[in-house]
Amino acid sequence: MRQTSQLLLLLFLACILLLPIQAPAADKLQKGQNLTDSGGDTLVSAGGSFTLGFFSPGVSTKRYVGIWFSVSNDTVYWVANRDQPLVDKSGMLVFNDAATLVLLDGARRTVWSSDFAGGTSASAAQLLDSGNLVVRNGSSVAYLWQSFDYPSDTLLPSMKLGKNLWTGTEWQLTSWRSADDPSPGEYRRTLETKGLPELVLWRGNVKTHRSGPYNGLYFNGVPEASTYMNMYPLHVTGLTARPTEITYGYTAVPGAPLTRVVVNHTGVAERLVWNADTGAWISFFSRGARDVTCDAYGKCGAFGLCDPEAALSGFCGCLPGFRPASTSAWQMKQYVGGCQRDAVLECRAGKTTDRFKVVSGVKLPDTQNATVDIDVATLEECEARCYANCSCLAYSAADIRGGGNRSGCVLWTDAIVDLRLIDSKQDLYLRLSKSEFGGPSVSVFPTWIIIGVSVALIIILVLLAFWFSTSIGQLILWLLEGHAVCLCIIRKATGNFSEENIIGRGGFSDVYMGRLFGREFAVKRLIRVRLTDKGKQDFKREVKMMSTLTHVNLAKLLYHCREGNEWILVYEYMENKSLNRYIFAEQNEDRSSLNWAQRLEIIHGIAVGVEYLHGMGFVHRDLKPGNILLSDTWKSKIADFTTAKLFIEEETDPTVVLTPGYVAPEYLSEGTLTIKCDVYSFGVVLLEIVTGTKRTGMPTLLVHAWELWNRRDIEGLLDQAVGEPGELLSALARCIHIALLCVQNPHQSPEEDRPSMSQVVAMLTSTNSQLRMPSKPTANRGAGPSVQLISDDTPGPSTISRSASPAANAVYDS
Repeated sequence: MRQTSQLLLLLFLACILLLPIQAPAADKLQKGQNLTDSGGDTLVSAGGSFTLGFFSPGVSTKRYVGIWFSVSNDTVYWVANRDQPLVDKSGMLVFNDAATLVLLDGARRTVWSSDFAGGTSASAAQLLDSGNLVVRNGSSVAYLWQSFDYPSDTLLPSMKLGKNLWTGTEWQLTSWRSADDPSPGEYRRTLETKGLPELVLWRGNVKTHRSGPYNGLYFNGVPEASTYMNMYPLHVTGLTARPTEITYGYTAVPGAPLTRVVVNHTGVAERLVWNADTGAWISFFSRGARDVTCDAYGKCGAFGLCDPEAALSGFCGCLPGFRPASTSAWQMKQYVGGCQRDAVLECRAGKTTDRFKVVSGVKLPDTQNATVDIDVATLEECEARCYANCSCLAYSAADIRGGGNRSGCVLWTDAIVDLRLIDSKQDLYLRLSKSEFGGPSVSVFPTWIIIGVSVALIIILVLLAFWFSTSIGQLILWLLEGHAVCLCIIRKATGNFSEENIIGRGGFSDVYMGRLFGREFAVKRLIRVRLTDKGKQDFKREVKMMSTLTHVNLAKLLYHCREGNEWILVYEYMENKSLNRYIFAEQNEDRSSLNWAQRLEIIHGIAVGVEYLHGMGFVHRDLKPGNILLSDTWKSKIADFTTAKLFIEEETDPTVVLTPGYVAPEYLSEGTLTIKCDVYSFGVVLLEIVTGTKRTGMPTLLVHAWELWNRRDIEGLLDQAVGEPGELLSALARCIHIALLCVQNPHQSPEEDRPSMSQVVAMLTSTNSQLRMPSKPTANRGAGPSVQLISDDTPGPSTISRSASPAANAVYDS
């Protein structure tokens, strides 16, 4: 028996001696120590809350180094080698002599490292009970490196999201690609650092949800946070006048259950809390990118108001004093066009009769382009600031701490976007015309007398105009704007349609320069032989459209005339004529006459004009440089609406005559018309403006642009005749990126869908937002039976050339 006991003792001592000398302590690695996957080695934080080791997610066999909750082994909060998995269990995590954590594969090649060197001999890597993996010098509280600076998809207490304004460092959450793949997915959660801080959920470069701005207590669109702030108080920095960083985070009070905020691979951001009794995670809040009610960003468009309780009306309505911009679009539950005012504001040079209406209990609109002043003491002072600024459309308190003693001020001078009703203590104060607040109107004379006198006055002025002063004639022209005029006025303005006054010829019309009473016009006269039923329908459509559309980036229809066989449209005259004269150097124009700054302004103007058209429910269908006119100040104005359609209300023409090179692939091959067809045309025009190359002259322009952009050879794409772009190079590179997103083919996959024009305008305006990667353009399959391609090289406001060229039906790469 004694010999047996001695033998067992010897065996025990031998086992101790055979243990690896680098066996780590429970929660740390010293220099030269390691963890091996084959040995099942782990680190466990001192309090046992977190474990670091090797794992395979879900059904995957790939191996990763990660940190998970000890009570829930499948809840991994941080992954080191997210996009560099190991293929087997031969991996080793080493803390080397340079005080760097290094992950090695079976061939001992570096797969991942903490990218730090320079620690002392006393340096150690330690897993803290907060879940933070740190590298520190001995007992120093300062960290040489920490995993909290490199978030995965989860935010733990004491972590932060946001931006360091000194170093440019940014912290954000990125979803897993799938439940079995921790590589970076398509969803991100960031802290918006413009305006008031707020959390934004992105899918690629598109906002899908925002939390609402931080109001001093919680994020305004997540009022349920107030129910658990006693356990997990929030902290947000950056509300001072000169912040060094703008960050958001939260802490956990002692004894509070384990918690995490995660962005999962389906695009849902939620706070989860561990229930020790049931051994499961409980959701305290959840916001989804695919929400069908009111959480989807901008669901109801500009000046729309989303009500999550109004399912029968599609959740969307308009703010008080507003109505749908397109009733037909809203009837089809297409709300992106938003709402427009019922009555214009009355404010000039700070003098106004406007008033403010309270919209109670809302998630405040996007503040990215709003003005924020935290130092404003009272809401009354905020109102005074907005009242004195004619551009101010709404205001609200920035900070609601202290109950009625509000402080801070937010002023909106741009469209009100992403507004929804919510159980919130915050109000929005909306600027409206005085007429929206009721009150009797006063009329000194009966209406019939006013109308009769007005008509008589107009008739008298028309008769006198040809005999008296120029000023009276100009007054007449002003009174008649938008109305039919007699042919005699048109004949006088154009010298009886003199050949000398022709400034453009098209397939269906000639365009004359008109002059009358010191004012110049572009007179579009339909060719008599073209007065078919279709030509008359086009004429009526253009008059109907342009009488309802008024925008600074649309060519203005002044008058129209229809007498006998004369069908005439009169537009404001654009001194610099059409865009193609300059970007393609047509009619001996110099391409360098339009510098890069002017071209960027023109691009923005076109985008805003098309966005307005879409918001009003119209699709242009023939967007091209020849249909972009330039004013004397080089402001871009979209013209020629004979092919434009009121989307949804009207059916597509059986045969549509369009220009080759600018037609979206799906419209060309299938006749499928959506607003995204205009987005495609805009992308082509944008590339032509930047490159100075005509799409129809270089069928491979889109593919060529994508290849150079993919190689980051931006300067190789730019029009060499314009000169060096200098500091505008990044803006031009962004334009090319946006253009390539616009010409994607959504039939390839949903991820390749084109942005809407409102998104395009936002991308052009906000230069800091991230853009998703464009796919390589594909080839068009040729024109289908409902589309007829007609060449058009005529500059100016005309639409179609007199005859189609042999190449009119050619297949172009797109």
